[in-house]
Amino acid sequence: MLATLRAASLSDPAFVYEPKYDGIRAIADVTAGGTRVRLWSRLGNEKTSQFPEVVEALSAWGRRRRESVVFDGEIVALDAAGRPAGFQQLQGRIHVRGMVKGRRLPAASGAPVARSLAPSAAGSVVPVAFVVFDVLKLGDLDLRPLPLTERRSALEKLLAKSATKTLRLSEQVRGDGRSLHARALAEGWEGLLAKRASSAYRSGKRSPDWCKLKVVHEQEFLIGGWTEPRQSRTDFGALLLGVHDHAPGARAAKAPLVYCGSVGTGFDQRELAKVMALLKPLETAEPPFSDVPATHERAHWVTPTLVAQVRFSEWTSDGVLRHPVYLGLRDDTNAAAVRREQTTPATRSASGRHAAPTASPAGDTLEAIVQQLADLEKRRKDGLLELPGGERLKVTNLHKVFWPELKLTKGDLFRYYVRVSPFILPVVADRALVMKRFPNGVAEKPFYQHNVEQAPQGVHLEAVESDDGREQIIGGTLLTLLYTAQLASISQDPWFSRCASLDSIDFIALDLDPADGVSFEQVRSVALWIRDELARLKMPNCVKTSGADGMHIYVPMPKGTPYDTGLLLAQIVATLVAERHPKEATIERSVRARGARVYVDYLQNIRGKTLACAYSARASAYAGVSTPLTWKEVERGVQREDFTIRTVPERLRDVGDLWKPLRESEGVDLGAVTRATLRVSPSGRP
Repeated sequence: MLATLRAASLSDPAFVYEPKYDGIRAIADVTAGGTRVRLWSRLGNEKTSQFPEVVEALSAWGRRRRESVVFDGEIVALDAAGRPAGFQQLQGRIHVRGMVKGRRLPAASGAPVARSLAPSAAGSVVPVAFVVFDVLKLGDLDLRPLPLTERRSALEKLLAKSATKTLRLSEQVRGDGRSLHARALAEGWEGLLAKRASSAYRSGKRSPDWCKLKVVHEQEFLIGGWTEPRQSRTDFGALLLGVHDHAPGARAAKAPLVYCGSVGTGFDQRELAKVMALLKPLETAEPPFSDVPATHERAHWVTPTLVAQVRFSEWTSDGVLRHPVYLGLRDDTNAAAVRREQTTPATRSASGRHAAPTASPAGDTLEAIVQQLADLEKRRKDGLLELPGGERLKVTNLHKVFWPELKLTKGDLFRYYVRVSPFILPVVADRALVMKRFPNGVAEKPFYQHNVEQAPQGVHLEAVESDDGREQIIGGTLLTLLYTAQLASISQDPWFSRCASLDSIDFIALDLDPADGVSFEQVRSVALWIRDELARLKMPNCVKTSGADGMHIYVPMPKGTPYDTGLLLAQIVATLVAERHPKEATIERSVRARGARVYVDYLQNIRGKTLACAYSARASAYAGVSTPLTWKEVERGVQREDFTIRTVPERLRDVGDLWKPLRESEGVDLGAVTRATLRVSPSGRP
């Protein structure tokens, strides 16, 4: 079972939290009595002979067991203190086939188990451990369908009192991962895993029930220079960063800097000009770095007195920042005290609390991505988009016009989705997407695509409606959202159910589709009549524009509601409205029979059907957005053309997330609704 890189709360009673161990994922199959142990990687490659001390530890443990067991865990390198180290430390072990008394063992799976490791020709062999975090099978009992909490209880009974230096039980906390996250930041972990406590184990599936929370680092750096800008970029291309390597308190006025890399993202035009104005008076002929960095563009040096705050994913092995993003200048930091921040054990503040970090991209990070997109489009270049957590996405043809009348481009679509991602990602999370692709813009014929054969690493794919292995894109991450934009899928069209419960819907929807020539005012009137009908039935609801010609009204359903139940309920509401207002509304499926009326489409609630979701861009001529509204706005009168990819980001800053109540609702009382329908039906028919 694989985890999905996505935002998740660090404080949620429905989740458990574990360190994300940075090693080799392995399934361990231990026979009864420990007579045979085999290790398998996530790709099905046997690793038994590569890690003989793990095999020996599992074999020794298994000698006391009468039944076989299958574990899931991570093989990790250990540092000098016996703590899990990074994946880079495992490189020297990956091709070691095992050794006994200094001799390498053959690669055959039946090779004898080593009781100790001897130095290899290249030096000491890095010790490893197997950190177990799940148990999948115990004897003949398949534990995978059980909730994670029950599997964890079984695992603790197996290992809690018999763990060793080489065979370990993973750490886990329930409900609140903030302290664990603080340790991750302080000790330089790769990140955390947030796992839904009720989740079953889904072999071979990448599930949002397990979430990867990457740790992103941040600290201050001295600016030691800048590089010339390329093409349309103004002022400078990148800042050259460094730190002092002196001990705290030592005199360092003239000490050279240790070069840490360059940062060229995170600037808008105003910040470029501001920083350039401060750099110019500091320019000097001599580089301030101990080792002068090689740069692609001409470098200018400055006296290192300006301090920049920079976010980055990690340090490379040669001491350079990976995926840095400029956050701003600091005026409250002593330049002489800027050093590389070393990882130290986590400590609590005076209040005894750790700060709660955010698990989703911050606004400044999103604007940095917007700036990357703008730079690529201006230069009419394809390139790699740097995303939070170290992910990258190849983007092409950003200058291509998608909306000819408005001269809006593919790049405009990208920038819209980046800016509204905090609002739309929760809407599509864990839902299969159907893509309607417009590779030549909205004026040309599109085509639908349900399945994909290949996608960039990190894009969640899952087979949701076929047994032949065909997979659909699953929404919920910024990388996935932008990948669909790269494929020219303008709208986001998710299923009504989540992947974890494909047959159970979270809501129903009524799609108001006006016939040609029918005004939006008539659509608005029908929407208000539906609202009144829902009020009589005591059904909570949310309304939005469709982003094209119509409107959508959604009603939250209780957990476990089948598609058929939702479809019937939507049909009842649509029928009530059509019977009360036959001149303006209809449920006739035949376009010819509808006349100049608004079609109240309840058939969108069939399994596998989709609608453009809240905050989705649309391929309408005015570049509309399916925008949540308040009923007061609908009463006052709104113009659908007011809600576009140009205007909606600013609206969201003003009104916030109007779709959140739908996501957080417990749903309608189906029993009460059933009784109410018998009272309000104008025809008297149930």
